[in-house]
Amino acid sequence: MPEHRAVTVEVADHVAWITLDDVERRNSLNPVLVAQLAAACGEVGQDPEVRVAVLRANGPVFAAGGDVHALGTPAEDPIGVYAGFRALEALPVPVVAAVHGPTIGAGVSFVLACDVAVAAESATFDPRFLDLAIHPGGGHLWKLEQRVGRQGVAALVLLGDTLTGRQAQESGLVWRCVPDGGLDAEVRRLTRKVVRRAPEVVRRAKSTMRLSRAITDPRMAAEVEQIHQEWSMRQPAFTAAVADLRARLAR
Repeated sequence: MPEHRAVTVEVADHVAWITLDDVERRNSLNPVLVAQLAAACGEVGQDPEVRVAVLRANGPVFAAGGDVHALGTPAEDPIGVYAGFRALEALPVPVVAAVHGPTIGAGVSFVLACDVAVAAESATFDPRFLDLAIHPGGGHLWKLEQRVGRQGVAALVLLGDTLTGRQAQESGLVWRCVPDGGLDAEVRRLTRKVVRRAPEVVRRAKSTMRLSRAITDPRMAAEVEQIHQEWSMRQPAFTAAVADLRARLAR
């Protein structure tokens, strides 16, 4: 029998729509979904037509975290479960998470692996690791702190607090929270802007953002950005954009 498609990919108008579609297992981090997500991201990353990617999910649950059938069984590759997250983070284009419904445990790491997250009002965020007496892994604590701060990660992980979609926006875990019926439209609004921009400059800017995480000296950060800014000003896209702006101002 052919393997169940737990992850699907559709590319349209320069947008890669990556969909978690393992509804029966609530899009948990089971080996099939993890492997297919990593493979899907590898394909998307190699497609020169893709300028932005969207991670979304089918079913009532966005992602249920760890695979309940595998918990308690020692894994041959203990870090293999994080392959999907690493693949999302490695994509050279911006990645937007479109989140609806419950996001539980390690499922929150899907949000943390994306550059921007948009949540529907139905979304909830519940790390829940310590409820199962398991320590978070894969850099979850570090990444979560980058979004919600030290007090936020303590409240969510140590104290077991949860966030609604609106609260997630207020805390910085997600960028926008919209009514459920408007989630798709908001994500498409954001991706349309990316598609209109020079793809090579967008990719270069994301690469610089990734590099900047390791920089603590503001002067070094400015020097790194200067190198890439000068590169961008030598590109045909910059010349064309300036000419277009001048033409519009002259009207």
